[in-house]
Amino acid sequence: MQLFAAWNAWLGKRMFLLALVALALGFVVPISDSPSLRVGVIALFAYMTFVTALETSMRQFARVLSRPWIPLWALALVHIVTPLIAWGVGYLFFPDDANIRTGYLISASIPVGVTSIIWTSLTQGDVAVSLVTVTLDTLIVPVLLPFFFMLTVGKSLAIDYGQMAWQLLWMITIPSLAGMLLHDVTDGKAAAFSKGFGGVTSKIAFSSVILINAALVVPAMSWNVSVLKMALVTLFLVVLAYAIGYWGSFAVPNRTREITLAMIYNVGLRNISSGLVLALTHFPPQVAVPMTLFILYQQPLASLVPYVFKHLEKAQS
Repeated sequence: MQLFAAWNAWLGKRMFLLALVALALGFVVPISDSPSLRVGVIALFAYMTFVTALETSMRQFARVLSRPWIPLWALALVHIVTPLIAWGVGYLFFPDDANIRTGYLISASIPVGVTSIIWTSLTQGDVAVSLVTVTLDTLIVPVLLPFFFMLTVGKSLAIDYGQMAWQLLWMITIPSLAGMLLHDVTDGKAAAFSKGFGGVTSKIAFSSVILINAALVVPAMSWNVSVLKMALVTLFLVVLAYAIGYWGSFAVPNRTREITLAMIYNVGLRNISSGLVLALTHFPPQVAVPMTLFILYQQPLASLVPYVFKHLEKAQS
C-alpha cells in the first residue's frame, strides 16, 4: 500500500508530463472510433469519478447542494460570460468566417468537462463544489444550449437529452454516490484507496482518456496558416477561461483556496467530446476544427494551474 501511495504522489507531481505524453501518443497511435470504445471511455470516467468521490462525504455534498450559489455562479460564468467573450474574439480575428466563430461559440458554451472533478481532486480543491456544479449543469444544458444557439446563430439544436443524461448518470451520478456512500460507511477509511492503488490506476485511466480523445481528432486536423492562427486564438481563449474562473472566485463570500481551484477547473474545462458531436451533427465540418484545437490545450494547461496558482498566492501574501 505504501508503494502505491508513493507512486500516486510521484505521478501527482508530474501530471503535466503525463498529460503531454498521453496527448503525444494520441497523435501517433491509430485508434478507430466505435461504440465499444465509447463505452470504454464512459467506464474509465466512471472509475475516475468513483475513486475521486471516495474522499468526499455525503454530508459535504449535501451541504453544497443545499446552498448551490457557488456552483450556480460558476455556471453563469460558463454559459453566459465565456460564450459572449468567445463570440466577440471570433468576430475580432475571423470576421469573415462564420464557421470558425460558431466553432468558438460551441467550444465556450458546451457543458462543464467531467475531468474538472478529477483535476479538482488532484489539486486538493473542493470536490463537492465540482460534483454539484457538473450535476446541475447536466440539468441546465439541454434546456439552455438550444435556446442560446437560437439567439446567437439562429439555428435550433435538437439535443438528445436522454442519451446525454444516461451517459452522465453512469459517468458521474452513480459512481459519485457509490464513492461517497462507501466513504461514509467506512468512516473515511476508503479514502486510503484513492491515495494508493486507486489513485495510481485512476491517473492511468485519465491518461488513457486523453490519449483516446487525441487519437480520435487526428483525422480532422490539417495544418496550414489558417489553422496556426486558430491555434493561437484558441490558446488565448483556453487560458482566459481558466482566468475567468479564478477572477470569478473573488466574488464568492468566504473564498478559500479549495473553492478557488474548483471554480478554475469548472469554468476552464469543457466537455469537448459533446461539442464535437454537436458541431459535426448540426454544422459544416469546419465548425469542429476549433474544438479539435481545444483538446491540444485543455489538459496540459490544467496541469499547470496549481503551479500558477501557487505563485499567485505568494504574490498576494
